Amino acid sequence: MKRGYDLAVVGAGSAGFSAAITAAEQGARVALVGHGTIGGTCVNIGCIPSKTMIRAAEALHGTRAAHRFPGLVGEAHLADWQALVGAKDDLVATLRQTKYLDLLTDYDSIEYVDGTARFNGAGLEVNDEPMRAGSVILATGASPARPGIPGIEDVPFLTSTSALELDVLPRSLLVVGGGYIGCELAQMFARVGVQVTFVTRSRLLPEAEPEISAALTGTLREEGLTVRTGLAYRRIARTDKGVALTIETGGREETVTADEVLVATGRTPNTAGMGLAGAGVRLHDTGAILVDERMRTSRPRVYAAGDVTGRDQFVYMAAYGAKLAAHNALNGDGKVYDNTAMPWVVFTDPQVAGAGLGEAEARAAGYAVKTSILPLDQVPRALAARDTRGLVKLIADAGSDRLIGGQILAPEGADSIQTLVLALRHGMTAKDLGETVFPNLTTVEGLKLAAQGFEKDVAKLSCCAG
Repeated sequence: MKRGYDLAVVGAGSAGFSAAITAAEQGARVALVGHGTIGGTCVNIGCIPSKTMIRAAEALHGTRAAHRFPGLVGEAHLADWQALVGAKDDLVATLRQTKYLDLLTDYDSIEYVDGTARFNGAGLEVNDEPMRAGSVILATGASPARPGIPGIEDVPFLTSTSALELDVLPRSLLVVGGGYIGCELAQMFARVGVQVTFVTRSRLLPEAEPEISAALTGTLREEGLTVRTGLAYRRIARTDKGVALTIETGGREETVTADEVLVATGRTPNTAGMGLAGAGVRLHDTGAILVDERMRTSRPRVYAAGDVTGRDQFVYMAAYGAKLAAHNALNGDGKVYDNTAMPWVVFTDPQVAGAGLGEAEARAAGYAVKTSILPLDQVPRALAARDTRGLVKLIADAGSDRLIGGQILAPEGADSIQTLVLALRHGMTAKDLGETVFPNLTTVEGLKLAAQGFEKDVAKLSCCAG
């Protein structure tokens, strides 16, 4: 560490590795500073472990739902929870090794430093020793947040991390928080046999379109989950049988009980103890590092990317922002962060996916908005699959017909959203999208039909007539 580096990257997750590799490819000498398990949230405790468990639960549900086809009966049950958790852990270990640890040997100019980083009066130090670097990128990620519910400090609650590490499944689970993590894990646990009660202060997926939220809520209730929305958390306590949460709804208090409670109320940026305020790095009230459109912090030559900035908390956006930060740190701040056509996905079943502005956002931005909502029972693929859970909603500018955004709730919604991303990125109009040739019997064809729905009643079209 007494040698100088062109760039020091603090954080060895997806954003950190993206920044380090980008810099190394440009010939820079890089210090990659990591603390704890290498690989960050996505591979270790986030995307990879949760999605493999969600897929397993989908396999159970898919077999049980076979009766939607006349003449079919399917049965499936969870035989060994610990075996499923073990397989998840094996996958995580394999990907951590191949996608992170093994990569370090492929880049001679990246030096991995295991240690704790912070700023002192003079600059960056690691393990209490000065580290000389031309620029610094902070990519320390975020951790599960603890809600301000009275009594929570005395309750051994589960997080999205510990819930996926349980040795034994609880009989009942209380899920607090209606964001994407809560929705995904609540449905997963219900499908493997846990009695789930879901409580949230607003509605499920509050950043999704209201029609999407309402339809997903209905689907979860049909699967047997108890979903309580629009309430206030008053207090929580440990009991002899588990936990008890007192809520207030309609001016009346009641208590909800369960064996375990899973808290999924957001994430907190990992900035504590780094000496950032004293170093002139401005923070948001949430603790997130404030950055501009070029990933610069308020301290010269210090950049930040990923979940620690508190925005667009998706692994691919973390990697994208970190790549821009590395380019700018080494080449003069020429690249600008652009999330106008950013796709996002919630891996419930049906999946929720979106891109661009929602209807309320578009109106707030000054657009004269028009919308088209297509129920999935108008999509041939859904009819053939006998699974019409969901809808497609498109938002366009009423004057120019240019598409502004859209969202999908469909079993294959995640794989369909990229078509809308490309339409937004290239400034397509609803008419353009509606006149594009799509393959029949696909979920993505719903985008074409929804685009046609701005001008005509698609229920009166024959198959492929558009």
